[in-house]
Amino acid sequence: QLPRRPCAPLEGGGCRVAASPSERPVPGPFPSCSALVFSLQLQPRLHRRRAERWGASFRRGADFDSWGQLVEAIDEYQILARHLQKEAQAQHNNSEFTEEQKKTIGKIATCLELRSAALQSTQSQEEFKLEDLKKLEPILKNILTYNKEFPFDVQPVPLRRILAPGEEENLEFEEDEEEGGAGAGSPDSFPARVPGTLLPRLPSEPGMTLLTIRIEKIGLKDAGQCIDPYITVSVKDLNGIDLTPVQDTPVASRKEDTYVHFNVDIELQKHVEKLTKGAAIFFEFKHYKPKKRFTSTKCFAFMEMDEIKPGPIVIELYKKPTDFKRKKLQLLTKKPLYLHLHQTLHKE
Repeated sequence: QLPRRPCAPLEGGGCRVAASPSERPVPGPFPSCSALVFSLQLQPRLHRRRAERWGASFRRGADFDSWGQLVEAIDEYQILARHLQKEAQAQHNNSEFTEEQKKTIGKIATCLELRSAALQSTQSQEEFKLEDLKKLEPILKNILTYNKEFPFDVQPVPLRRILAPGEEENLEFEEDEEEGGAGAGSPDSFPARVPGTLLPRLPSEPGMTLLTIRIEKIGLKDAGQCIDPYITVSVKDLNGIDLTPVQDTPVASRKEDTYVHFNVDIELQKHVEKLTKGAAIFFEFKHYKPKKRFTSTKCFAFMEMDEIKPGPIVIELYKKPTDFKRKKLQLLTKKPLYLHLHQTLHKE
């Protein structure tokens, strides 16, 4: 480690070590004094801009919520929660915020998820009310100066790395080698974690059909090794563009032999007649990797429009990365293991 010496300015804004016998500029990657000052001046501005963007998203969600536009409110809350979770989980060197500020940001994300879950609940009593959520807006707006006790007894979600879409494509390891038997002999039931992001059924329209898909179970040879597994459901056109909001199931209810059981209903967020030609419904099976500390896609399946029929259906599983354009498909296994679904059509 180099000894610390007083810094003296050079002509042109450089930096030198005043105590150096040769009076030469400091060798190596030392920034100039002026650069350091500029960086320190810039940081609060970046913080403020980010807090302003978060505040605008928060207000949009709360407005949708108060107007009764629940689908839009849930969508906005979940997008903001993911941004806040990502910031709360950032490593110290990569974050613009202090550890205490990140804890507060993580707690706000938890409250957004609670409100989103309350909007999706079929219970008459809401667990987390809109007026409660609105108390958080000034905290988020003034996150740089907020130093009071958080108004709700909640905790940030567990530290998890959130992968951008397609990021897991760059992970150069095989699932089976990575898992290496971890989780064998673990209990049959999964712990209750963060609730999913399932959306309520759309209002019915005369002559229009709504679809409920019950995800019953998925067959995997290493089902017992999957930690906190869930399924992300999306509807894509031929170009891989979302046609409806993306939904996540809650963590699986149990595992048994070579099956992970879900038994949850997905309400398609578009009338079947309004789906574009060539659209498909995708199911991405995801699970947590403790060694790598992120949630990864293990495999995926999809159902095309001509497969929408009432009753049970089993569909094949494909290797990641998820190919939303359905051009380079590779089966996950030759074994008879599938995603088991049951469809219900609703028409007035």
